[in-house]
Amino acid sequence: MTPGSSAAGSGVVVPRNFRLLEELERGEKGIGDGTVSYGMDDADDIYMRSWTGTIIGPHNTVHEGRIYQLKLFCDKDYPEKPPSVRFHSRINMTCVNHETGAVDPKKFSVLANWQREYTMEYILTQLKKEMASPQNRKLVQPPEGTFF
Repeated sequence: MTPGSSAAGSGVVVPRNFRLLEELERGEKGIGDGTVSYGMDDADDIYMRSWTGTIIGPHNTVHEGRIYQLKLFCDKDYPEKPPSVRFHSRINMTCVNHETGAVDPKKFSVLANWQREYTMEYILTQLKKEMASPQNRKLVQPPEGTFF
């Protein structure tokens, strides 16, 4: 699901768990070109809070060929409020805290300007685009395979 394609436009508010089940189904099918994926951390988590995401770094950047692992946490107020997003793999990006790997909502517009129809897929694809942005595409990176 991409922004603008949810049932929200029809005035119907999809309950949190239905929305997360929809996202899980989409994540399990594989998305786009396969460079972004996500799924649940723990299949037994009935509240569907803890998720894992993966981004394969974009071509023609210092991130090319690298596989980045992320953690997303959807609290009880998701999708009204954004999930917390944290890189597990070490990365040097302008919107990522260098100590914790947390994506700073003030420095990443998707989280700063959150809209209910945004999805975890959208967050991950926008982070991948951010990797290719002029301010991030050439930043020196920590050694591959290191973690926060």
